[in-house]
Order: sequence, then C-alpha cells, then structure tokens
Amino acid sequence: MTLIFWLSLTALAFTYVGYPLWLFVILKLLPKRSVAVQHDDTDGDADRIGDHIGELAEDGNAGNSAAKVSVVLVARDEEQRIGDRLTNLLASKDVAEMEIVLVCDGCSDATAQRAQAAAGAKLHLVEFHESRGKAHGINAGVAAATGEIVVFADARQRFDDSAVAKLVAAFDDCRVAAVSGSLEIEASQAGTGAGVDLYWKLEKFIRQSEARIDSCIGCTGAIYAIRRKLFEPMPDDTILDDVVVPMRLAVAGGQVKFLADALAYDPQKLAPDTERRRKTRTLAGNFQMLVRYPGWLLPWRNRLWWQLIAHKYLRLAGPVLLVVCLVSNLMLISWHPLFILTMVGQLAFYLFAVIGLLVPSSGWRLLTVTSGFVFLQWLCVRGFFEWLRRSMSRADGTWK
Repeated sequence: MTLIFWLSLTALAFTYVGYPLWLFVILKLLPKRSVAVQHDDTDGDADRIGDHIGELAEDGNAGNSAAKVSVVLVARDEEQRIGDRLTNLLASKDVAEMEIVLVCDGCSDATAQRAQAAAGAKLHLVEFHESRGKAHGINAGVAAATGEIVVFADARQRFDDSAVAKLVAAFDDCRVAAVSGSLEIEASQAGTGAGVDLYWKLEKFIRQSEARIDSCIGCTGAIYAIRRKLFEPMPDDTILDDVVVPMRLAVAGGQVKFLADALAYDPQKLAPDTERRRKTRTLAGNFQMLVRYPGWLLPWRNRLWWQLIAHKYLRLAGPVLLVVCLVSNLMLISWHPLFILTMVGQLAFYLFAVIGLLVPSSGWRLLTVTSGFVFLQWLCVRGFFEWLRRSMSRADGTWK
C-alpha cells in the first residue's frame, strides 16, 4: 500500500510538474538536433507521407515562401460574424496568394451569402444541407483546396495580420509537415478561471518546448497549418482534428512546429462555463485517440511516444490517481506519522479548492490554482463519459 501511495503521488507530480521541468532541463542540456525522416513500414499512409517529406529533403528547397495558401474554415450558422472573420483573414500581410474554403455544415441562415459578399472571388464555398460534423467538413474543405499550404481556422477567433505569413514561412524547412500558431485567451477574473489560465500558460510552454526538441504533440485548433499533399482524410467522428492530423504527420516522419508569435485572438474568456464545454470535448477526444490509435504508444512506430504519454495520456489518469492517493493514504495513517502529515496536506489542498470554487472572486493564488486543478480533474471525468456516450451512440461528430 505504501508503494501504491508513493507511485500515485509521483505520477501526479510528474504529470503536472515533472514533465514540464524535464522539458526545461532537456532544452538546457541538449543542443538543437535534426530529426531524420522515419516512418512505419507497415502503414501505407505513413509510407506515402514519409516518401513525400523525403523528396522535399532531397530537393533541398521546400519552396513555400511564395506558396498559395488555402484557409479552410468549417462553420454552422455563423451569419453574425462570418463577414468580419473573412475580412480579417483577407487582411493578412505578406501572403502571395490566398483562397478561403468555407464549408457550410448544414447552415440554416445566411452564412453563405454574407461570406460571398465579404470574400467575393477569393471564396470557394462548399455547402452541405445536413450537418456532418467538423471532421467531415475539414476533409471536404481540404479536398476542395488548391493551395500548397492549408491553414485551418475557426469562425470565432481573429488572426494577427502577420500570422498566416509566419505559418507559411515555417514550411521553408522541408522537414516541417505541420505548424501550430498560438491562441491568446483573456483570463477570467473568477477564481477557477484564473487557475485554468495558469494551466493554459503551462500548456503553451510545453508545446513550445516539445517543438524545440522535435515536435509538439498536437496543434492549436484555431490556428494551424499543414502541407496539403500530406493530408489524409480522417474518420468523420474524429473529435480532435488538431491532434490527430498533426500526429499522423509526425508518426510518418514529419516535424510539427509551434510558433508563439503566430497569434490568434479569442474573444471568449477562460471562464468556467466556456472551459467546461471546451475541455470536456478535448478530453473526450483524448480518450477516443487513445483507443483508436494504440500503435502511437509503440516506440518503434512513433518516435514521440514518450511525449504523447506524458503530455496527453497521463492527464487522463489524473482523477484515478487522486482517488488512489487519498484512499491509500487513509489506509496508511496508523502505520507511520508521516502519513498523517500527507493526509493533512491532501485535505488542506481540497479545502482550498472548495473555498476557491465557492468564492470565485477571491484573488488568492493558492485558491485559484487548487480550484482550477480540481475543476480540470472533474472535466476529465466528464470527458470520459462524453467519449463513452459518443462511442455507444456512434455519434458522427455533428455540432452541439
């Protein structure tokens, strides 16, 4: 039982503190290295993608500085903001040529008409009378795109006017298959929201560090880009396109980079209500990915297997580890005084979290961090049951 307690506590500490610290140390100790093209010989898609990356490397010139860019945006009933969104995209600086591929996924309003008025000849419209979900829309949008580089965007956010050019410039390195931008979200003044803001900052540090070592695990869904020729359609029920698409490319041998200065801005704050919906979906997608792509956990098939486990999958075990840590500690209290101290520490932690949840206006850092952490663990449980619900009902990824 002692071993179980210390293992669960160590796993929790490594997941949220140890892994970021490990990345920091690695960046300090190791020189920047090149990653050779490598891919799984048993996977036909990986063969094709790896071969294409290899051809770019042999040419010695990716030739993307003046590439045509296709911005793919999937929308449903966005007539109120689609005009401003497309105007924002078309205002991008230093982009040689741009087209916007708008996929109207079962729109019942004037989204298409307002988009046409805003973008004119630069708009390529793809319409579906019934909603098929974002993943299906992305598949259709990329199929309709003609640019060498595809940039994925959402309707709600806006891009910095230099963001697209910065994403495109990263592809001048022939090893790069995907590039993630950075999403700026205003922190909520609520205690839990402030705690989640700290988590979001940590997440961006991890992505940037992973990209400097080799490749980041996943991209920012609101702003990322890929080479169009490397894209393979994904299942229509895919929840996390922004992780599945770049991970496929990484497994096939490409690099996935993170640009902290390629910015998108989100008008929504990191408030508990909005984070509840977003993180539940994200965590459900992680459970789906774990089950659907087990080969990504094998070192001989995925050079990023360790980062994937540490960055994504260990977090899914967070609620279980917390329960195990608490129960095992209870069983050890009578065995050694040390476990009385650890139990007091755990109870104090949860007390601070409850106070932070009940008094969200408190600005005390200890309350915001503990309440934000517990809130995220609760969302992980919700994400698990959301994934189960989708799996059992064979949900097709349609919008909520």
